[in-house]
Amino acid sequence: MLPSWSAGAASVAEDPKVDPATKATFQQLADAVFTDRTEALVDGTASAQQKGRHHHKTSRFSGKVKLSQKQSRAENSALSELRGRKDRLAKLGEKYSAAKTEVALDATRVKGRKATVDVTETTTLTYAKAKGGEPKTTGFQAHHRLTFQADKQGDWQLTGIRDTDDGVAVNQPAEPPAVAPDTADDGNPPSATRSATTQPAPAAPKNFTASGYDYKAMADYAAKHWNNYNPDYPDFNGAGAGGDCTNFVSQALKAGGWKHVPGYTYDFHNWFGNSEIQSDSFVGVNEFSWFALSSKRATGLANVYQMDVGDVLQVDFDRDGSKDHSMIVNYRSPQGVPYLTYHSTNTYNRSVASIIASYPTAYYYAYRT
Repeated sequence: MLPSWSAGAASVAEDPKVDPATKATFQQLADAVFTDRTEALVDGTASAQQKGRHHHKTSRFSGKVKLSQKQSRAENSALSELRGRKDRLAKLGEKYSAAKTEVALDATRVKGRKATVDVTETTTLTYAKAKGGEPKTTGFQAHHRLTFQADKQGDWQLTGIRDTDDGVAVNQPAEPPAVAPDTADDGNPPSATRSATTQPAPAAPKNFTASGYDYKAMADYAAKHWNNYNPDYPDFNGAGAGGDCTNFVSQALKAGGWKHVPGYTYDFHNWFGNSEIQSDSFVGVNEFSWFALSSKRATGLANVYQMDVGDVLQVDFDRDGSKDHSMIVNYRSPQGVPYLTYHSTNTYNRSVASIIASYPTAYYYAYRT
């Protein structure tokens, strides 16, 4: 005779299986999430978005694979923040007329009732009213890790999204991770002067011949390797706070004629990098600033809109005194708007106005190289 307590015991459902169709739906939901985020930045879509969630691609998912309630609230908050970013961009004179987002499924790992899904997002936005030789589009490629949890019925719910690039994507609503402040004071490193972000900026034309550097080669290198990493250098993308941004900027400057200064890797007066070894100043955000200023290879600019091809922009997102991100200018429009290309997240032709609209409270440091 069975024990009396077993008669009322609830049966436990088996762990759900993840077949190819389920994986495909994971990918489709990820595509919907990031497409919704991108569309929030496109001019002319706000009225439709404000009428209700039924206009969002993610709202079409229910049943076997869908957003959890918590993640749904998080996405609504993200879209609201991105629409605010679009409004700030419009005030700075920039709009996007169209966008395209595609998500590829890289890997799916299942353990019991939890699935971890890695995806690659590729997004392109079309600039509205681009003139002459101005960039027609801006774009990026980002990597994300999504977490799915199966409920009691075996249905999968998206419960979390994490950017694994530690990057700065135009449709990324959250503040990027900050680099830990460097407290080293050996050698008395120089301090950079903050740059204004107001328009119009005082004139500061760049002399493209005085330095002897090839600025076109810098821009060409950035255009070639923004999403096609050079195997002659290590790839620090996804390797923690800081990522590959300064490593990429240093490579572009080297392609334009910056010469190695050999010595100890930790001495910011030195600057060198190859596939085997890199100085801290070649790959570190703050160390790069110290080298560039102390070596006189760069000087500070009063305003970010004064930057031209080959100049460098750094950002301190949380204003803690430690710079967090480096970018290089690959184009300057006749209207005086610099466009930036960078790693972490791999991005090309992003206007400085877009950066400012995304992070309006950050501190900015522009360098004339």
